[in-house]
Amino acid sequence: MQDADLKGRYELAQAIAQEAGQLTLEYFNKPIEVQRKSDDSPVTIADQRAEQLLRERIADLFPDDGIIGEEYGVESGSSPYRWILDPIDGTKSFISGVPLFGTLVGLQYQEQSQAGVIYMPGLDEGIHAVAGQGAWHWRGQDDPARAQVNAEVTLENGVFLFSQRDSFDERGAGAAFLELEKRAGITRTWGDCYGYLLVATGRAALMIDPVMSIWDAAALQPIMREAGGTFTDWAGQPRVDAGEGIGAHAGILEAILEVTRPYVGGQV
Repeated sequence: MQDADLKGRYELAQAIAQEAGQLTLEYFNKPIEVQRKSDDSPVTIADQRAEQLLRERIADLFPDDGIIGEEYGVESGSSPYRWILDPIDGTKSFISGVPLFGTLVGLQYQEQSQAGVIYMPGLDEGIHAVAGQGAWHWRGQDDPARAQVNAEVTLENGVFLFSQRDSFDERGAGAAFLELEKRAGITRTWGDCYGYLLVATGRAALMIDPVMSIWDAAALQPIMREAGGTFTDWAGQPRVDAGEGIGAHAGILEAILEVTRPYVGGQV
């Protein structure tokens, strides 16, 4: 992997995440048709147009790269780089008029996540990271500042975040949710990618997803890692393709895994 190759793609990731995120605001808090996909999750023209824009920008500069996107699937590439896109992470918030949705752009090299961007257009806030260069957080026109997890917080006095309660029941892990809620200092539903942004910037201790797709996860792992934290599956492995995720700092990860490991592989 050449540093210049990664640098150019990282810069593009930052630019297009914000461009696509701003496009979604053209539809936010306005009457919009909501369709249902085969898994009953919602999709709108905003999701579709934003992903189309992301794909077009990538193809213009890096036509040999592969792409995986939530709305338009897999496009194979001949280079070792692969982009993983979620144009609106948190569509349920988006269609409800709640600004806690984001645009995710992840970049992999030989299927290993190297860079990621979270952009929250409704808040004009974001975070980005690339391997070896730290994670950087910004709001509005402010210059990016180094982002760090709060390594002093414990599970017992920290904030536990999740996206939707019934997703734990969906994988037969309702008891895991209740145990984490019992152990955590505060439990809130500031979920989807915003929850991981809060962990990476030291404002929450834990964000957990019982069910997620690779486009939900790929951008998060490098951000969490470069912020001094971890992104793992429920067994503690640093994966983005496991269909689940935990974002935390290393000091509390083992306490979380004590709760989640019994549910790995659908066990109860």
